[in-house]
Amino acid sequence: MNTTDVISKIEQEGLIAIVRGIKNEFLIDTAEAMYRGGIRLLEITYSADGTTPDTVTAEGIRMLKAHFGDRMYIGAGTVLNTDQVALTAKAGGEFIISPDVNADVIRATRECGLVSIPGALTPTEAQAAHRAGADFVKLFPITSLGSAYVKAVRAPLSHIRFLAVGGVDEYNMKEYRAAGACGFGIGSNIVNKKLIEAGDFLAVTSLAQRFVDAWREANA
Repeated sequence: MNTTDVISKIEQEGLIAIVRGIKNEFLIDTAEAMYRGGIRLLEITYSADGTTPDTVTAEGIRMLKAHFGDRMYIGAGTVLNTDQVALTAKAGGEFIISPDVNADVIRATRECGLVSIPGALTPTEAQAAHRAGADFVKLFPITSLGSAYVKAVRAPLSHIRFLAVGGVDEYNMKEYRAAGACGFGIGSNIVNKKLIEAGDFLAVTSLAQRFVDAWREANA
């Protein structure tokens, strides 16, 4: 899978489900539940505090790629260093998402042939990410600033593909989309840890479907 295909898929599907703190033993059932709900992009996050070893996270990515093949696009999140980029590439991951702008991480991502999605908030940070080679810029955390901020940032930076992450739900997605966000990262609103640990994967499928329906409505 080349980066052009992955970029097109992100723009087409619009939703990246953020899988954080879910044990590897639950990953395939969780991903299958989201797949049945229409989700096609998953971000498996590294543990910034080291609670989960990076090798365990990378193994989760490998497991999912081996299981889904081209049915699902799997990437890594909370990528803070180039070692994590290398682990993700070796595991078969297809995109790298970070909470910050790190030129070394962006460069390593591009060198590994993966799609680069660093996190930024200010126009200066967003342009620095783009200049370093980012394919998308994740506006994060967008919760307190709202859709008006997305629109304001896009006015002078319309050449950048922005994803909105943090506080976006099925009720406000349409306004963020209208403001210029080309996609969204969605965490616990879909990847509900309590439901997963209880084995209620039908409920996870239902949550995923609600967000997929909201994305379609936002593009209607």
